[in-house]
Amino acid sequence: MNSMLTTDRQDERLQSREGLRGAITDVVERARGGDLGVIPVVVGLIVIWTVLQILNPVFLSSANLVNLTLESAAVGVIALGIVCVLLVGEIDLSVGSVSGLSAAVLAVLFVGQDLPVWLAIAASVVMGAVIGWVYAQLYNRFGVPSFVITLAGLLAFLGLQLYVLGTKGSINLPFDSGLVAFAQLDFVPAWLSYTFAVLAAGGLFLTGYVHARERRRAGLSAKGVPVLALRSAALLVVLLFVVWYLGQTRGVGWMFVFFVALVLIMHYFLSRTKWGRSVYAVGGNVEAARRAGINVKAVYTSVFVLCSTFAAVGGILAAARLAAANQSSGAGDVNLNAIAAAVIGGTSLFGGRGTAFGALLGIIVIQSISSGLTLLNLDSSIRFVVTGVVLLLAVVVDSVARKSRTSHGRA
Repeated sequence: MNSMLTTDRQDERLQSREGLRGAITDVVERARGGDLGVIPVVVGLIVIWTVLQILNPVFLSSANLVNLTLESAAVGVIALGIVCVLLVGEIDLSVGSVSGLSAAVLAVLFVGQDLPVWLAIAASVVMGAVIGWVYAQLYNRFGVPSFVITLAGLLAFLGLQLYVLGTKGSINLPFDSGLVAFAQLDFVPAWLSYTFAVLAAGGLFLTGYVHARERRRAGLSAKGVPVLALRSAALLVVLLFVVWYLGQTRGVGWMFVFFVALVLIMHYFLSRTKWGRSVYAVGGNVEAARRAGINVKAVYTSVFVLCSTFAAVGGILAAARLAAANQSSGAGDVNLNAIAAAVIGGTSLFGGRGTAFGALLGIIVIQSISSGLTLLNLDSSIRFVVTGVVLLLAVVVDSVARKSRTSHGRA
C-alpha cells in the first residue's frame, strides 16, 4: 500500500514538472545548485548593451549590429575550438598563430601559386588538422602539458607564418573572388532569413519533444508540450525580430550564418552523440572515464584536432574579411579574445562544463565591448581593461558556481 502511494506521488511530481510552473521551478533549483547555464552571460550582455546604448545611441543601430555579427564570425569559430579543448580541462595557446599561418598558406597558394581557391582552403584546413594531431601525440605519448605544447606552437607557427609570407609581408586577396565576397558582400535573402528563423524554432521544438519522450520512457521528469511550444514560440519571435531589424540595412551575412551553423553542428555532436558524452566524461573525471571504458587518448586527439582545425577555418575567414593575409594576421588580441570568448560564454576552465553556444554568446560579448568602445572613440587600452574585467568576473562566477555544485553534490 505504501509503495503504491509512493509511486503515485512520484507520478504526480513528474507530471507537475511538465508544466510551466514545474519548468520554472526546475530552473530555479538548478541555479541554486550552481548550474547557472547561460544565465550570467545573457544578463551580462543585456547590461553591456544597455550601458553602451545609453552612451552612444548608434550602438544598437541595425548597421552597427550587422557589422558586429560579421566581425564576430572569424574569432567566434576559433573560440568554438577552444570550447572543445576546455571541456576536457586542457588549453590551446597557439590558435592565434595557427589562424595566422592558415591565412598565409591560403594567400600564398591562392594568389602566389594561382591554385583554385577551394584547393587553397582545403590545404589550410588540413594543415590545421595535422597540427592538432601532432599536439595530441605529444600530449598522449610523452605527457607534455598542453600549456607547454601549445605555447611552443604559438612561437613556432608565428615564425613559420613570417617565413611563408616572405619579404613582402602582406598578400592581398582578389576582391572579385568568391571568398572575399562571402565575407564582405554576400547576405542572406530576406525570405530565406525568415525561413531559417522558422526552421530553427521548429527544430528546437522537435528535438525537445523527442528528448522529452525519451525521458518519459525512462521514467524521468520531462518538459511538457506546452512548455516546449512556449519556448519555441519565444525563440521564433526573437529570431524574426532580429532578422527584421538587421534587414533594415544589409541583413544577415552568410559568414555569420556559417558560424552559427558550425555552432549548431558542434552542439549536436556534444549533446547527442557518444563522442560528446565521452568529452564531458573525460573533462569531469579522467580516471573515472578511463575505468568506464572510454578511449581517453582518442578523445584528447579529437579535441586537439578540432581546435586547430577551427583555428585554421577562423584564419581563413579573417583573411577573407580583410581581403589580405599579412604579418599581423592572427596576432594581437586574436588569441586572447578566442580564449576569453569561450570562458565568458560559460565554458569552465576546470573541464566538464560548457556548450558550443558559449562560443557564440562569448564572442558577441567580446565584440560588443570592442564595437561600443570604438564608437565612443576610446583608446584600445580601455577595451583591454574592460575585456579583462569581464573575463575575471566570468571566471569568478564559474568558481563560485563550482563550489555551489560541490556543496549540493552536483560537481
